[in-house]
Amino acid sequence: MQRLTLEQAKQLNSTMVTEDHLLLHAANVSAAMGAMAEHFGAGPEEKEEWEAVGWLHDYDYEKYPDEHLEHTEQPLLEAGVPERDVRAIMSHGYTIVNDVKPETPMEKSLFTVDELTGIVQAAARMRPHGITDMKLKSFMKKWKSKNFAAGCNRDLILQGCDMLGMEIRDVAGIVIDGMKAHAEELQLAGDGEEA
Repeated sequence: MQRLTLEQAKQLNSTMVTEDHLLLHAANVSAAMGAMAEHFGAGPEEKEEWEAVGWLHDYDYEKYPDEHLEHTEQPLLEAGVPERDVRAIMSHGYTIVNDVKPETPMEKSLFTVDELTGIVQAAARMRPHGITDMKLKSFMKKWKSKNFAAGCNRDLILQGCDMLGMEIRDVAGIVIDGMKAHAEELQLAGDGEEA
């Protein structure tokens, strides 16, 4: 069965996405998806597929921010992205821009970590050593502070956790570990100075 590779995802994404903050978000979500794949027992190839889906999930957002995901399905299918992976990408818009309900662990994970990585990233940036020494406990304090990273939709994240049958702290722990493994690439290694 064909799987989307990370190399293919990066190549396709680069044809549409140029803004640094969107590329960084793609990398964050990719790292989080890899960790979620491991949690669900994925092998190396399947893990890469999850990472690739994470990398490609906002394919049309830069060019069509007001029509997000309306310019994704057809172009990606035509580019040879497997239908399963396109559906996973489409499902992260569930209840926001479409009615493609997340059904599989990969789809539910993408729906959940998309916004969650934004809060993890914001919390890590405030720390001298970035994400490298961030503990779940300190993240959960930020999570509970509704004014912190207020642009990230906590209700959607909790909806995703419900779909996964997991607690927010458990998902957050997996995502933090996944992002820690890519701290340098995600610009979250810190500079040793207090924010």
